[in-house]
Parts: sequence; structure tokens; C-alpha cells
Amino acid sequence: MVCSAPMILVGLTGGVATGKSTVAGMFKQCGAVIIDADQLARDVVEPGRPAWREIVTLFGKAVLKPDRSLNRQALAAIVFRHPAKRRALEHIIHPRVAREQVRLTREAARQDPQSVVIYDVPLLFEAGIDKRVDQTIVVTADRNTQIARLKKRNGLSRAEALRRIKSQMPMSQKVQQTDYVLNGTLSRPSLRRQISQLFKSLRALA
Repeated sequence: MVCSAPMILVGLTGGVATGKSTVAGMFKQCGAVIIDADQLARDVVEPGRPAWREIVTLFGKAVLKPDRSLNRQALAAIVFRHPAKRRALEHIIHPRVAREQVRLTREAARQDPQSVVIYDVPLLFEAGIDKRVDQTIVVTADRNTQIARLKKRNGLSRAEALRRIKSQMPMSQKVQQTDYVLNGTLSRPSLRRQISQLFKSLRALA
């Protein structure tokens, strides 16, 4: 655990397009503090920052928009086809995101010593972040649902969607390793009820 008791740090993950962001939003409504790894990753690669410079050196200016910000779609198209390049990108971004997460977690603990902090992070198990949290939650969805959501949300083809899904740890492995499982295909009222109950349990542990 990053911070001392009694606060609780919970790692929230799932497969791509399983409903993880929806779950995080519901936890926030319950009173949890949400730390979004994707947002931190965007923050650390803002134009001119050290991570941004390293990425431009590695991938070239083809991954930049006219305003010099990163073209995340162009970058994703490269790294999801080339695992070595994806690992190189992660090596640039992940340590900086981790430092920012620690800072925000400590800040939350100072403001409320019994806070429930939800760290919303796609690569919870892949990056070993599960070792740094108290509890873990995995949001699941069947593959057809993931594909349909990716096609609608990101405009991906079925082949591109499958490539994104297969680039992550299999859902079955995440489920085996986690403390709690939430079904991201449930109706919103049903999912909200489960999250409310789980939040109360986590708050009791804090």
C-alpha cells in the first residue's frame, strides 16, 4: 500500500470497453476519490514535457497534431501492432504516472484519513500495480460486447477491435487474480446497487 492506514487504495481495471469508466463514475457518486491513470498519462505527455520529448524522439513528428499535442490514435495504431514499441512507450509513461498517482493518493489521505481511493488503471496486473494497492476490482464484459462498444465508440473495424482486446491480459487471468468482479454489462440500476454495496464494504475496511 502506498499510504499508511486507515485509508484504502483500490485498483480498478478490466478489459478495453468493459465499462470500467462507468464503474469509476458510480464509485465517485458514492464518495470515492477517483484517480484516473489515463488522465495522468495524458497530463505527463503534454507538449514540451520530458515524456513528450522522449516520445517525439522515439516515434518522430508523425505522431503529433498540428498543435504539437500527441495524436493518440496515430500512436495507438503503431504500438498495438508492435509490442516492442508499446513496451518502449510504457517505459516512458508509466514511471511518471506512478509518481503522480502516489502524490494524489497521499493528498487524498491527508484530506480524509478514511477515504476510499479508486485507482482506475488499465494495466493493473500487467504492470504489477496490483502489488501496490490494498484491494483490486475487475470489470468484465463478454468479447462480443467489447467489440461492439469499440466499433461504436472508437470507430474501429472488428479486426482492429480484436487486436486491442488481445493486446491485454486475458480476462480470465484478471478474474483469477482479483478480489472483486463486477459485470460491466449489467443494467445501470443493477450495477449501481452492486457498487453501492461494495463501496460500503470498502469504506468499512478503511
